[in-house]
Amino acid sequence: MTALTVRRADGDLREVVLEAFAAGCVDEVVNAWVLEGYPIERFLSAYTPAIIDQALRDDEVWVAGAGDEIWAVSLWQHITSAARFEAEAVEAAQRAAAAPELRPLRRASTVMALLAREHPREFPHRYLQVIVTVPEHRGNGAGAAILADRLKAASDEGIPAFLEASTERSARLYTRMGFVSDGTAHTLPEDGPTLLPLWYRG
Repeated sequence: MTALTVRRADGDLREVVLEAFAAGCVDEVVNAWVLEGYPIERFLSAYTPAIIDQALRDDEVWVAGAGDEIWAVSLWQHITSAARFEAEAVEAAQRAAAAPELRPLRRASTVMALLAREHPREFPHRYLQVIVTVPEHRGNGAGAAILADRLKAASDEGIPAFLEASTERSARLYTRMGFVSDGTAHTLPEDGPTLLPLWYRG
């Protein structure tokens, strides 16, 4: 079995993190719904660099893989208030209003509005914004290695962790790692996925 290395990425790893994230995020369920019918290459060039740059600057990017390789990428936020979600929802709504013909912007605005409205008001907590694995490395445990590492850190700090699972399968995987449902679910419109909020409390 391949030994996996989990580490926090910094700006020096930007290009390889961006490459791995772009490869892994395209078929993530929420992204796939947002981008339905939209050229994937255009999304990758226009939006993923900004996502990674913000995470490297303001949040934490944790990666795992064999040696120096990056097989999985995760973006974590330290949440102390709802202000960030509310501000990002306003920005997303403005982008959607400026280009009403672009369905991805409208759907992204719907997701951000949901987060602003429904994200739990229990502070502080660690929020797993997204975790993706490069397709050819799925099933090798890289995502699970990141989760195990970050959940131990959360337990050591005495801070809970929160995420929204986007499929029943991923919810079962998170449950096996100690996450617990809070009993709610949020279904996105237009045949969108159902998000399942889960907490890890150590």
